[in-house]
Amino acid sequence: MKISLIQTNITWADPKENARHIEDLIMNAEESDLYVLPEMWSTGFATEPEGIAEEENGESLRWMQAMANKRHAAIAGSIAVKSSADGSFRNRFYFVKPHEGDTEKADINNKKPQKGDMQATDNVYYDKRHLFTYGGEHLRYSAGERRVVTEWRGMRFLLLVCYDLRFPVWARNHEDYDCILCIASWPTPRLSAWNTLLLARAIENQCYVAGVNRVGKDLSCNYSGGTQLIDAYGRVTASCQPNTEEVITSEISIDSLNAFRKKFPVLKDRDIF
Repeated sequence: MKISLIQTNITWADPKENARHIEDLIMNAEESDLYVLPEMWSTGFATEPEGIAEEENGESLRWMQAMANKRHAAIAGSIAVKSSADGSFRNRFYFVKPHEGDTEKADINNKKPQKGDMQATDNVYYDKRHLFTYGGEHLRYSAGERRVVTEWRGMRFLLLVCYDLRFPVWARNHEDYDCILCIASWPTPRLSAWNTLLLARAIENQCYVAGVNRVGKDLSCNYSGGTQLIDAYGRVTASCQPNTEEVITSEISIDSLNAFRKKFPVLKDRDIF
């Protein structure tokens, strides 16, 4: 499977401009099975979502669906949304798959998830579990309650958002996923922690890890990137240049991963509580 990681600057609170810019990056990148965008790619990391958050089926999600259809690939990234169920704000990580001949699957609001971690929708979403209390995210947003894994073209993905990366119990591999997607707005001063934690999650969970971080600055922070793909051995197989808008494309192989897991079955010895 080919995966493309998009390290980009984000124009503050301007979904149309950010969609236009990221579309240019995607259309000029290699063809992939999956394109991964940073956290809150459409607005920047907004701790005060009033006037910024979109409805659940807003323009940014519709753009993601259009791009998935256009590229015949999945598009993944988070958006600040307002829940139609209770009016709460969510940092929602969408994994949007292209429609493949079934128009009834177009509207994610018509699909009901099954019980458990795996959702039965074509397009799945994960609401960020660990809200960034240091930055006040918990004051306006509601935390997600479900751990979400989704399958795409033979690979199973665990969805994480930024601060989630610091919590290994939540991310623990129960032999139910093959790759972690962690999208972020991770500031430059804490970049060494980002690099270390990405490696740790890959090694301890014997999986691929794709970490996608933004560049540029917003109202309070500077971001220098650190976007990278790591294999189950803890090796960085592809990475973006710091402080640079860039798209990197690399291969992840379920056959290679399964061969390593069979040869060195560390997950079988994990602690189970």
